[in-house]
Amino acid sequence: MESFYTGVDNVSGFIWGGTWNGEVVLQVAPMVVLLLGTGLFFMIRLKGLPIRRLIPAFVNLFTGSRKASIDPDAKGEITPWNALSTALSGQVGTGNLAGVATAITLGGPGAIFWMWITAIFGMAAAFAESSLAVKYRETHPDGHIHGGPMFYIKNGLGKKWVWLAVFFAVGTIFSAIVTGNMTQANSIATAAEAAAGIPTWISGVVIAVLAFIVIIGGIKSIGNVAGKVVPAMALGYIVVAIIMLIINAEHVPAAFMQIFTYAFGLEQAGGGVAGYAVLQAVRFGVARGLFSNEAGQGSTAIAHAAAKTDDPVRQGEIAMLGSFIDTIVICTMTALVILSVQGQFPGADGGMVDYAWQSTLQGAQVTTAVFSQGMPFGGIFIAVALGLFAFTTILGWAYYMEQAATYLFGDWIAKPLRFVWVVMVFIGALQEIDFIWKFGDLANASMAFPNLIAILLLSPVVVAMAREKGRIK
Repeated sequence: MESFYTGVDNVSGFIWGGTWNGEVVLQVAPMVVLLLGTGLFFMIRLKGLPIRRLIPAFVNLFTGSRKASIDPDAKGEITPWNALSTALSGQVGTGNLAGVATAITLGGPGAIFWMWITAIFGMAAAFAESSLAVKYRETHPDGHIHGGPMFYIKNGLGKKWVWLAVFFAVGTIFSAIVTGNMTQANSIATAAEAAAGIPTWISGVVIAVLAFIVIIGGIKSIGNVAGKVVPAMALGYIVVAIIMLIINAEHVPAAFMQIFTYAFGLEQAGGGVAGYAVLQAVRFGVARGLFSNEAGQGSTAIAHAAAKTDDPVRQGEIAMLGSFIDTIVICTMTALVILSVQGQFPGADGGMVDYAWQSTLQGAQVTTAVFSQGMPFGGIFIAVALGLFAFTTILGWAYYMEQAATYLFGDWIAKPLRFVWVVMVFIGALQEIDFIWKFGDLANASMAFPNLIAILLLSPVVVAMAREKGRIK
């Protein structure tokens, strides 16, 4: 089994970092080039639309949702607000807490810079995939909307590309199981056990029951819950993080400096050491950035396809807000807290170090430790935040998996799959699933690769839609 784990690590390392057995074999990693290259391509083709239209997109989010909520004839199942909230329910999760900490501990503070780059370029990719999702979505005989990469591949590229749609759908199911279900349930259960001594089986039952109550009603139920819970939990987390940064204000400028200096290897000795350090920063920054905001992965496009709107471009602009909120705002808050809070944390040599990211702590332990150090009840707050973030991720990914499965097997599978989903939640809460985390980056790549190829091939359509609506000349 150890050799199997090593093989998974090597494949993941090659795809995301150009490494094999820890040694650099490619100076440029395949998925990093494809992900950042696609985002840069759309940013240029769209003439900086994600940046130019950021404020108008926020305005459209509120005005579009209000119009959709009072228009009974609007095509779609949920308001643009609930569509974004559903997308954010999948985006804002353990990646914002454990993922950011992992990026910093493995790639150094500079990984955050590359997370930012991934998010900025990802906004352009998110615009492309979500506008295509609305344009090429289908309404089935039961009245439900079906959309996402599977459908814009099938309806936009034609029958000869159906294999790519199948590739994406299978990758979505794989990713849903790995990153959207079992690992999320396990994170909640282990945090509850550590914080309050609650047995994992009890947590598993509670999570499964709550998830079932929401997802049994389909996308409308998921959207309604996400539309209320996600904004509240995100705002609450941001407020607490800002308080932490105010308390540690004297260290915040240095934290920003570390992000930029480590991003380009300026803190390292130089030569090969600096080059390898930059490679690690890029690898873990881009990989964790994708894990967090999912831009270019195609998952959020599935949620936005269900929005009540007749304007693909407007919904595409709303979709790109997800990457901004998730990474530029929430992940940055986590990163600055981790880098600015000083304390006494266990070091590798048995001594103590001043910063948690330099300690032997890993993942969510790092985030929990700095919040516990920085304020009373900080550890409890992180446990609650982690639970809410992970639970809403379970809800969002339930819909993504359902859409992928119905594409492959037909609409009949939707309701039975909801029961299977909650059983998997319970099992995930009970298991030691460290090995599943090893598949996380592979799962993300299995979705991102076919989706990025598809939106590149359909880029003329994206540009034409933006030009028709006067977004570019």
